[in-house]
Amino acid sequence: MVVDPAETGIRVEVRAPAMTPEVEALLERLSREGPETLPGFRDGTAVLLAPPDILRFYGEDKAVLAQTADGVYTVRQRLYELEQRFAPLRFARISHSEIVNLNKVTALDLTLTGTIRVTLSDGTVCWASRRYVRRIKEVLGL
Repeated sequence: MVVDPAETGIRVEVRAPAMTPEVEALLERLSREGPETLPGFRDGTAVLLAPPDILRFYGEDKAVLAQTADGVYTVRQRLYELEQRFAPLRFARISHSEIVNLNKVTALDLTLTGTIRVTLSDGTVCWASRRYVRRIKEVLGL
C-alpha cells in the first residue's frame, strides 16, 4: 500500500502472472459497489446508517435490529440478506440470530469450550454459537 497525498482518489492495481479464476474473482469483488448506507427506523424516524457505525445486527421479537453507538434501529432486511450484503465489509454471522461487525470487536474469549465470547467496542458482549466458531476463526485468521 502506498499513501500519496497527491492522489485525488483511490486506485487499486492488481498484478498477476496470468488471468486465473482467483484473479477474476478478486477483480469482481473490487469492482462491485459496496453498500453505502442502510435505512434504520426508530420512533417513527428514518436514519441512514453507515456500515462502519454499525456494531451488530440481531433478531429480536420477529424484528431485525441494527445496534450503533447512538442506539438501536429497526431495519427492514432479513439477517441472511444483511449477511450477504455486508460480508465484504467484515461483518460475520456469529449465531443464528446475530451478525457482528468484526471491525468493532475489541476482545475474543476463546477459553470457553466450543464457544467464543465476543466483546464489541461499546462493551456489548455477544456469544458465538459452536456452529459458527470455525467460520469466525477463518475470517479473523485464528
